[in-house]
Amino acid sequence: MNDKLTRFLFEDRAVRGEVVQLQGSYQSVLESYHYPKPIAQLLGELMAAASLLTATLKFKGEVSLQIQSEGAVKYAVINGTHDQRLRGVARWDEGLQELPTEFSSLFKKGVLAITLAPKDKERYQGVVALDKDSLAACLENYFLQSEQLLTKVYLATSLDSAPKAAGMLLQIVPPTSETYQGGDNKDFEHLAMFADTTKSNELLELNPEVLIHRLFNEEDIRLFETQDVLFECDCSKARSAQALQNVAKTELLTMIDEDGDIKMDCQFCHQQYVFDAVDIENIHNDNFDAFNSDGRIDERTLKH
Repeated sequence: MNDKLTRFLFEDRAVRGEVVQLQGSYQSVLESYHYPKPIAQLLGELMAAASLLTATLKFKGEVSLQIQSEGAVKYAVINGTHDQRLRGVARWDEGLQELPTEFSSLFKKGVLAITLAPKDKERYQGVVALDKDSLAACLENYFLQSEQLLTKVYLATSLDSAPKAAGMLLQIVPPTSETYQGGDNKDFEHLAMFADTTKSNELLELNPEVLIHRLFNEEDIRLFETQDVLFECDCSKARSAQALQNVAKTELLTMIDEDGDIKMDCQFCHQQYVFDAVDIENIHNDNFDAFNSDGRIDERTLKH
């Protein structure tokens, strides 16, 4: 199964939809760590959700879905771009011998922050409590509270043999940005009734066009060109160098004297970048052309 996102529109009902199926990109994220099953499932749902959300963007930029909690799950984040490049990572309480299997039991004071980051424009962030029985229900609540949009979200994962994740979204298409879409809507309710019959295995296995036709066979639907979804980490030595600029030059050189070099690992893909004394001189002389920098800074873990 190729990683694909399929967008569709109900011609006569002002409702849009999306279906995403992930395998290779999901596997790439899981290869970063030995994730317990509940964490792996959570990451799959977050990846599918991030892909669905990025498909609704009307700008070039990124969407970040970030969970923070004081419970079994401490931190989880999936970043997605407008062109469907995904990456992610999670942290959990590794002192627990067994993790809860129910979604709501994974978190204590858990929140989901959704950050929209258009290129060259101000970021926008919405936060919703993780107080529902599923991530899908929390996302529906987010859209209703923050965007005033009626939305249905369906998410599924499978860790049998080759891991797979999938999702489907139905959402009102607002006629104007000022129009409130959170109230009753008979067209949306009609379509949601059929969407609610979707089974997880159908979402994971069926060709999206077949699934859409099976669910909504009496509707006039416009299908858009499918879009590839990929795992991609945009880390680089240049971006790691930008982070090192915030550390005093003397401190960096002392670390090199003691350890021979400085190693930095990307938390998303585990690519390691090594810096020597010459690199430190370039960094503190603002010579980032030596690293082919594009100026963006990513989160890194500094080892010394």
